[in-house]
Amino acid sequence: MTSSVFDPFARLGLEPRFALDVETLDARQRELARTLHPDRHVGAQASERRRVLNEAMDVNRAYRELKDPVSRAEALLRLRGFEPEATQSTMEPGFLMEMLERREALSEARAKGDLPRVREFAREVNAEFRSLQDRVATAFDALDSGASPAGAATAGQAPLLALLGRLRYLRRFLEEVAAIEDEIG
Repeated sequence: MTSSVFDPFARLGLEPRFALDVETLDARQRELARTLHPDRHVGAQASERRRVLNEAMDVNRAYRELKDPVSRAEALLRLRGFEPEATQSTMEPGFLMEMLERREALSEARAKGDLPRVREFAREVNAEFRSLQDRVATAFDALDSGASPAGAATAGQAPLLALLGRLRYLRRFLEEVAAIEDEIG
């Protein structure tokens, strides 16, 4: 790990774990935002106001990274010395075919203005996304506990990277569904 890696967990004073309590994350962000609010530093020197502004921006960046499960997983990998984008695994053909079929069906629902079908996609994929998050949390816990064989940190991350790839696909699909919901609804 290099010292130049941004640690969103440390910035918010949270344990570096995938399974985060969202309420705790939200509360911590609000607490730091109140402390760093510009109104509290009006009388400070310009250099102090700049420092506080930079800290506030770091808090907001950390919050955004940790709020999103994909970004949170990527941050944990970076803290372990891996660049997640450079270590993407190959997706299973079956999963890719399933996503292609889903996208085609979503496109048809969009063309027909079938909002109930679009919302059904949202429910299905959100449930799958949540289930996958649980699996990612378990995979990180296994790495953290040393459940993988000694010296096999990279090998132990292969299943995790595959799960992370799936999470990325599902997140993009959900973003597309949300855009279509806004467009149709």
